[in-house]
Amino acid sequence: MARRATDIAEEAEEAGAAANGAGAEGDAEAGTGDSLTIEQLAAQTGMTVRNIRAHQSRGLLPPPTIRGRTGFYGDEHLLRLRLIAEMQADGFNLKAIDRLLAGTGAGAAEELLGFKRALTAPFEQEEPEFLDEADITARFGEAPDGKLLAKSIKLGLLVPVGEGRYEVPSPTLLSAGEELARSGVPPEAAIRVLEQLNRHSEGVAEAFVRLFLEQLWRPFEAAGRPEERLPDVRQALERVRPLASEALLAVFQRKMTQAVEQAFGRELERGAGSRRR
Repeated sequence: MARRATDIAEEAEEAGAAANGAGAEGDAEAGTGDSLTIEQLAAQTGMTVRNIRAHQSRGLLPPPTIRGRTGFYGDEHLLRLRLIAEMQADGFNLKAIDRLLAGTGAGAAEELLGFKRALTAPFEQEEPEFLDEADITARFGEAPDGKLLAKSIKLGLLVPVGEGRYEVPSPTLLSAGEELARSGVPPEAAIRVLEQLNRHSEGVAEAFVRLFLEQLWRPFEAAGRPEERLPDVRQALERVRPLASEALLAVFQRKMTQAVEQAFGRELERGAGSRRR
C-alpha cells in the first residue's frame, strides 16, 4: 500500500532531526525561508508536534520543504497555525477552518489571518472596570436588588468574576445609567430602556451583516474566492464596520430630534387644552 506523503515526511524529519538540529537552529535565528524543524515550529506556535502533523494530514498545512532527510517549515506554516489556533479559540471547528483555507495557495495565510482579525475585532475596545456591590451602591445611591442585578448580568452590563465582584465591559453604558439615576430615573426604568436598545441594535447589526454577505462576501465566494481579491474584501469589511456605527448614530440623532419635538408638541397641546377648560 502506498504511504501518505505526510507519513514519509514524518519519517524523514525523525531520521534527520538529530543530524540537522544545530544548522536548523542557526537558520531559525536568521528568520529566512523555510528554516524551522517541526519541533521548533511547535515551540513557536505553542502547539504539539502531534497536532501540527494532524493539521498537515487534514490538508490544513502545506507539506514542509525537505532538505536532506529533514522537513523544514517557514512563515506560511507559522501564519497558518496561528490562524487555526485563533479560529479554534473563537469557536470555529476544524471543518469550518478547512472550508476557509480550501483552495488557498502559498502566501494567503497572512491575508486570511488579517481578514479573520478584522472580522472578530470589536468596534471600539473599552477598558473594562471592576466593581463590587459597595461600589455600585455608592455610584447609584442604593444597593442593587437581586432582580435588578440578574437583569444587568443577562444584558451583559455586569459580568460576575467571583467573590462578589463584577466586570463592567462597557463603562460608558454604566456611566449613562449613573447619569440617569442622578436625574431621578429609577435603575429599573433605565434597564428597561437598555433592553429595548439591545433588541433594536441587534436588528440593525443583522441588517449590516446581511448587506456585507449579500453584496460583498457571496460574490467573492461565487468567483471562487480569488486570493488577489481577498485584501479588497477585508478592507471593505473594515470600512463597513465604522460606517455602520456612523449611519446608526446619524439616523438615531434625527429620530431622537423628531421624537422629542412630537412628544413635547403633544404635551404642550394637552396643557393648553386643560387651561382652556
